[in-house]
Amino acid sequence: MTGCKNNGACGTGGCNKMNVFDWLSNMDMPTEDRFNIVEVRFKNGRKEFHRNTEKLQLTTGDAVVVEVPNGHHIGYVSMQGELVRLQMQKKKVANDGEIKKIYRLAHQKDLEKFEEVKKRELPTLYRTREIIRDLKLDMKLSDIEYQADNIKATFFYSADDRVDFRELIKILAGEFKIRVEMRQISLRQEAGRLGGIGVCGRELCCSTWLSDFKNVATSAARYQNLSLNPSKLSGQCGRLKCCLNYELETYMDALEDIPKIEGPLLTEKGEATLQKTDIFRKIMWFGFTEENTWYPLNIERVNQILSMNREGKKPANLDQDVVAEKIPVATLNSDLARMDQKFKGKSSSKKRKKKRGGGGNAPEGSAPQANAGGPRGGNQQQGGPRPQNSGGGNPQGQRPQNQGGGNPEGGRPKQGGGEGGGHRNRGRNHPRGQRGGNTGEGQRGGDNPRGGGDNRGGNRDRGNRPPRPGNQPDGNQPGNPS
Repeated sequence: MTGCKNNGACGTGGCNKMNVFDWLSNMDMPTEDRFNIVEVRFKNGRKEFHRNTEKLQLTTGDAVVVEVPNGHHIGYVSMQGELVRLQMQKKKVANDGEIKKIYRLAHQKDLEKFEEVKKRELPTLYRTREIIRDLKLDMKLSDIEYQADNIKATFFYSADDRVDFRELIKILAGEFKIRVEMRQISLRQEAGRLGGIGVCGRELCCSTWLSDFKNVATSAARYQNLSLNPSKLSGQCGRLKCCLNYELETYMDALEDIPKIEGPLLTEKGEATLQKTDIFRKIMWFGFTEENTWYPLNIERVNQILSMNREGKKPANLDQDVVAEKIPVATLNSDLARMDQKFKGKSSSKKRKKKRGGGGNAPEGSAPQANAGGPRGGNQQQGGPRPQNSGGGNPQGQRPQNQGGGNPEGGRPKQGGGEGGGHRNRGRNHPRGQRGGNTGEGQRGGDNPRGGGDNRGGNRDRGNRPPRPGNQPDGNQPGNPS
């Protein structure tokens, strides 16, 4: 019970309930003008100031016998020196004759007697609660403290209304043979005397270091955007948690930059209502009534929308003032359309040229053309009988057959191999009629295994123009005279 003698720097916190760190203990202080008032701690962290008139050499944690009204009590030194002067100024305790003195250091016999006295506290507590229930008093008895001289006992209770305990004092004084003092405490002080573990997992602040209790309002929870749920905001004492005041000043400084939203933000899309505010990141979340999506906005954008609403203007949405026009898809793909039109005409002209040069079926009664895309001497359209080539022009427009010496099976003769050999007439692009030159049109001498000796010349004039004279091939029939 003599303390750990480390001058108030207890690392375990097990020396007393309301530990105090003396940050001036390692500094050289004047010993002649040392402050002679000492702070003494009693049961459950109750502290009082006593004057060291005997100039005792005290150490933090020493047990001392102090003066109390109508007797003496034993307490433990919790703080001394210049810090006591500052503490008295903080608690507004006057340095006058009302401060009781310290008698002496407690001996071992004093401590043993004090331990015997403290054993009476728990049985007295239980018996007093029974008497209170019998008297039907609306009060809650929380703790009892006996003086070390076993003359007086202090009963700590809490109640919502005024309680008439005169009958209770008579019963207690007659049963326990002591002087009774009834002291009403608040619910916060009651939780500090009883102790406990908070929702944070640590021991209650009121039972470890918090000595003065300030008023806690619901506005402190509202400024910090906390849910106004009494079960979550209340401590073990049933009142609002004291820790709500710890960060309130920081939140108040951060809220100075947050705009006040008195109504929804007006946009062309609809009315946006404030859903949540991140105070330290300065981001505000808004949502439309018909949507479940929240849109985060910084405070600069919110102030801009508020100024537009005051001027009677509405932005297109929360992000943009004016919605950008969307470019049609046809305009985006116009270059592709131009390329399609450019190459469309070329492809159609190529197809027409292929049809023109190809050996399709000729109409009936006209000279069939050979297929230029396939092997020479393709199939001909069925029509009239093919006349024999007599070396002259065909006024009827029929295509003559080759009578020169060639392939009797209808194949194309080789050049110079038989009659009718000569130069091939390619009069495809000339006007109708015979082109000057060989009259053996398209005939090649010799055997041609690739097909018959069809005429590859163009259309002939059907008797309108006389054939031009030319060299006669070595055939059976002479051509036109020159």
